[in-house]
Amino acid sequence: MTDTTPSEPTDDGRPAEKPVQLNDVADYDELLATHDLVLLEFVTSGCGICASMEPVLGAVARSAPGIVATVNAGLVPDLAAEFGIQSVPTLVVLRDGEEVARLDDGFQQAETLVDTLETHAVQ
Repeated sequence: MTDTTPSEPTDDGRPAEKPVQLNDVADYDELLATHDLVLLEFVTSGCGICASMEPVLGAVARSAPGIVATVNAGLVPDLAAEFGIQSVPTLVVLRDGEEVARLDDGFQQAETLVDTLETHAVQ
């Protein structure tokens, strides 16, 4: 994956400290091949709510199980279409490659996202 932020778990198995940026479907496929639990955020350039989610996702990446990734729906339309993205931000939780939760009603608190990931980590 092409990214300027840390994207791999640390040596002790903790998740990356910042969300991984997915630039194409190949990045997505690689992410699913290496992680069982994924929080995937769909954004677009210029989306104010999406921008306000950046620090929240950073906190989630540092404290929740799984890995956090973002994808620009405008730059990776095939992936956005696969998930039927109608609005941004849309957050999708994937467990073993299957969608298990979706939050698409605007800004989300870190606590909500952490709780959602923790719920799906134990299943």
